[in-house]
Amino acid sequence: MPVPLIWLIAALALAGAEVLTGDLFLLMLSGGALAAAASSWLLALPVWVDGLVFLLVSVLLLVGVRPAIKRRMQSGKGLLDPAKALEGKSALVLDRVARHEGQVKLDGEIWTARPHVETDVYEAGDQVTVVHIDGATAVVAKIV
Repeated sequence: MPVPLIWLIAALALAGAEVLTGDLFLLMLSGGALAAAASSWLLALPVWVDGLVFLLVSVLLLVGVRPAIKRRMQSGKGLLDPAKALEGKSALVLDRVARHEGQVKLDGEIWTARPHVETDVYEAGDQVTVVHIDGATAVVAKIV
């Protein structure tokens, strides 16, 4: 089997394994293996030179490229959590809301609800405000 093909297979295997980790480490090694495959194919140098190319390119990618990519990936605000978007909205009590029971209509959908203060009770027809979302339950308080 030709040496460039072995490096190419190693590059593909490392890139495939990166999908499982998501840390970008194996992807940088894959780039080094791809560079070694290219140098082996274009220059036809001894195998130890290919290994040296792999080592140098991998280290350069790990030190120079990986930190920048990781910073870029982690710097974004990301998407707003849909549950966070509901906090502060007004809701209509459909069924009596007490410690272990209740339903409210929130943003056109029916949600199970419980009061923010456990001793509070809200009757059907009351307007409440969503304090926060706890799983699939809206924690509500009376509008003042």
